[in-house]
Amino acid sequence: MKTIRWGMIGAGDVTEVKSGPALQQAEHSVLVAVMRRTAARAEDYARRHGVARWYADAEALIHDPEVDAVYVATPPGAHLEYALAVAQAGKPIYVEKPMARTLAECETMIAACRAAEVPLFVAYYRRALPRFLKVKALLEEGAIGEPRCVSLDLRRQPPDDLDPGILPWRFVPAIAGGGLLLDIGSHMLDLLDFLLGPIGAVRGTASNQAGLYPAEDMVSGQFEFESGVHGTGMWCFSSYDRQDRIEIVGSQGRLVFACFENEPIVLHTAAGQEAFDIPNPPHIQQPLIQTIVLALNGVGECPSSGETAARTSRVMDALLAEYRARHGQP
Repeated sequence: MKTIRWGMIGAGDVTEVKSGPALQQAEHSVLVAVMRRTAARAEDYARRHGVARWYADAEALIHDPEVDAVYVATPPGAHLEYALAVAQAGKPIYVEKPMARTLAECETMIAACRAAEVPLFVAYYRRALPRFLKVKALLEEGAIGEPRCVSLDLRRQPPDDLDPGILPWRFVPAIAGGGLLLDIGSHMLDLLDFLLGPIGAVRGTASNQAGLYPAEDMVSGQFEFESGVHGTGMWCFSSYDRQDRIEIVGSQGRLVFACFENEPIVLHTAAGQEAFDIPNPPHIQQPLIQTIVLALNGVGECPSSGETAARTSRVMDALLAEYRARHGQP
């Protein structure tokens, strides 16, 4: 198979362990170029990670003839701009999650990639992790019977060192598209799309309870999957404690597992409990990146595309619609 030579735009924290080394260690994959707007930081990243070339200009990386595909690892506010540029250059795109700030931006990216006839992949990497493939297998083999409902409960403590004058981008709606629902909660919603199919009807409400930043810090919602499964979600980012729990209830049992923590998956049935302890790999994006490399070589499929990721953005848009309207956010 052909070795895919990657160029990476953006080299922040997510690329240090989760994705940068994964691009290097996946089979038939190599990271050959990296770009940051600050040249010294780009050079430092390239040196530390053994990357051959570095750039301070995205266009130079995109048009590097030795770059076959481009990974966009910037904050969401720049995803659309860079995706359009990469598509125009005729190269495959792998973009960080959330895919973009809004569904409208996602649809523009999808249209551009279709017109350019280039594939578009999104870093919802839980779709390829062994622990969640096990959950999917249990569902498909009928371990809990027919799925009836699902509940999500995510709680996080607020940062204690926020400077209102210099907020991290994750809390600035103009850059992130919202708050931590898009940055963290998107993983949970996309995972449910993978496990239970597309979500149809969505109702939600959001608010800012702690007043630490302009984005929402509390979101609750109800949704119904196209399959008929019902769901509820609660995402609180100003709690006193932490919680990470997904529970899928069926006609003959239930599955309980965490989205982010490396905790065992627990199957509850009339026969008792069974736990499955499946840890995540050291470079958590590597399994998904491997599926992308296979897809680009024409010998496999990637489970996370622009189309699947856009469905997750549609759900988040619906959950945040009222809050965005009240606060004049796009």
